[in-house]
Amino acid sequence: MTKFSLASPVVLMIVSFMAKHDTDLSLLFHALADPTRRSILTRLAEESARVTDLAGPTGLRLPTVMRHLSVLEEAGLISTSKDGRIRTCAIVPEALDPVRTWLDEQRAVWEARLDRLDAFVINVMKERAE
Repeated sequence: MTKFSLASPVVLMIVSFMAKHDTDLSLLFHALADPTRRSILTRLAEESARVTDLAGPTGLRLPTVMRHLSVLEEAGLISTSKDGRIRTCAIVPEALDPVRTWLDEQRAVWEARLDRLDAFVINVMKERAE
């Protein structure tokens, strides 16, 4: 049976990526972990919106929504602009690229593991059939 090596190229690639982007990923995952923030992102994916428009459907008070927006902006998921007293928010879609890259790398690791498990099971079944 082939054992999984922590020195495999895929693992080293992931560890290298994580070391470089751990802070960014942590901020992104923290921002995405909250259902209210995900709801705000879903709304902003449709079109830019004023802060007051974002606060309405959530049922939250404006200061609470502002804290959520601050987390999203710190993670780079949204940008805000101010025109007089009106603050408008817009989504930054490319900010999700590091999450997508990390998930793709995780998928590659698990697919490789499952392929090895599949090969092992097939080998065991062949041996038992003999």
